[in-house]
This record gives sequence, C-alpha cells and structure tokens, in this order.
Amino acid sequence: MATYAIGDLQGCYDELVQLLEQIGFGHGDQLWLTGDLVNRGPRSLDTLRFVKELGDAAITVLGNHDLHLLALHHGATRKPGATLAPILDAPDRNALMEWLQSRPLLHDDKDLGHVMTHAGIPHIWSLKQARQYANEVEQALQGEQAGSFFAHMYGNHPDRWHDHLTGTDRLRTITNYFTRMRFIKRDGSLEFKANGGVESAPKGFQPWFEQPRSKLLKRHQLFGHWAALGFRQLPGITALDSGCVWGNTLTAVRLEDGNWFSQPCLGNLTQGE
Repeated sequence: MATYAIGDLQGCYDELVQLLEQIGFGHGDQLWLTGDLVNRGPRSLDTLRFVKELGDAAITVLGNHDLHLLALHHGATRKPGATLAPILDAPDRNALMEWLQSRPLLHDDKDLGHVMTHAGIPHIWSLKQARQYANEVEQALQGEQAGSFFAHMYGNHPDRWHDHLTGTDRLRTITNYFTRMRFIKRDGSLEFKANGGVESAPKGFQPWFEQPRSKLLKRHQLFGHWAALGFRQLPGITALDSGCVWGNTLTAVRLEDGNWFSQPCLGNLTQGE
C-alpha cells in the first residue's frame, strides 16, 4: 500500500489516468489531490466523476477553481467558461456538487507527517489554528450558511488576518489564505496579482513558504496552486502543481519515500477561465 500526492488536475483527465497507470495505482493505495480538479483543461467533468468514484481511495482538498464552480452552482452571476458548462449541464450535477462541497480545505495526517492544502498554510498560523480556521469554512460550506458564503466569497479584502475578523470577512480571508496565497508580507498581508515565479515577488513580499514561521508546523506541507513554481521539494514543503494544463507535466509523489513520477501533457491547451 502506498500514498501518492498529485498536484492540480484542472481537467487533465487523460494525463491523470496515464500517471496512475505509470505508478501502478491499485487496491489499498490512496491518492491525495491538492485541489483544482476542474477548469481550464478539456475534461473537467470526467475528472470530477473519476475522483468522486474513487471513494475513500481519494482525498482532495478544495482549490479556488473548485470553489468557483460551486459558486456558479449556487447561482453566482458570473458566466461559466467552456470547461465548466458541461458540469453544470450534467445529469449528475447535483450529486457531483454535493460531493465536492463536502471536501475539506485541509487534510492532516499525523502518522504520515504530512498536511495538505491547496495553496499552503501561512507562517502566521500554527497547525492548530489552521485546522480550526479550515473547519470554520467547512462548517459554513456544509451548513445553512453555504449560500451566503458563496455570495460573499469573491474579493481581495481584508488582505490580512486579524483574530477579530467576523462573519463573511472572516470566512473570505481564511479561504483566500488556503486557496489563493502566493506572496505574503511578514505581517501576513497577501498579494493577489503576481503569479510568476519566486523572482517576481512584489516589493515587500516573499513567497509564503520563505517567511520564517512563528510556530513550528511539525508537518511536511503539500500544496499546489502555483504552476509557475513547478514541481519542487524543499525542506518542509513539496510544491506539486507542475503545470500540466499549461503544457508541462502532471506529477505524483509517493509520501512514504519521497520518490516522484511525472506524466507529460498530451497536448491539450488551456481553454477555461
């Protein structure tokens, strides 16, 4: 039995199937996915169905594109792109959305010594705080607040965490850290426009994983979201979004030994939002 972590799929279904064949994924193995199952790639609906059908063999956290799809499902006025429209028109739409909406923002495994989120855990939070804040959003997603959550989800403000934040501002800020974070200031302020490599950090900002942590996390962090980083293994972190949907590769890491496997893009061009 082995545990494999894979970065953002974004509808790259064919590459996922080939990568799983390459690693010999089978009975007893488990798949961890960093979120953004959908959008931009050509087979988002197939990808969503496939991961859902894996049942307990797959664990996925929510990414910003997954949340965007859910917001559209809940009536967001934004127009769905070409890769998301088939999901919203699918006969099993409601079942797929119910399943997706029940996914967590954070998955922590003490025995394996890994914690997974879509974009990372900021240096200003301990693991205990991160679990608590993720749980707040998860409860909103799974409760009567869900419609209100999606109605107020979009936005860049507040761009800095404060313990006294409440209501929709608090939930939006937590969500932005977990699903949109790249560059951050020492005080925890986020920057949302820059999406290049580490060398493109705006003045006063650093990649979130380069900021000294206020408290030791005691876990190895797995995250996606940042395709410009590519796949990289550094002390304390593994960046898993190797940009398959942009014509690069899809990457899997076996958590038990750190060995990694790569599947080249099959030539599909990004076409979504």
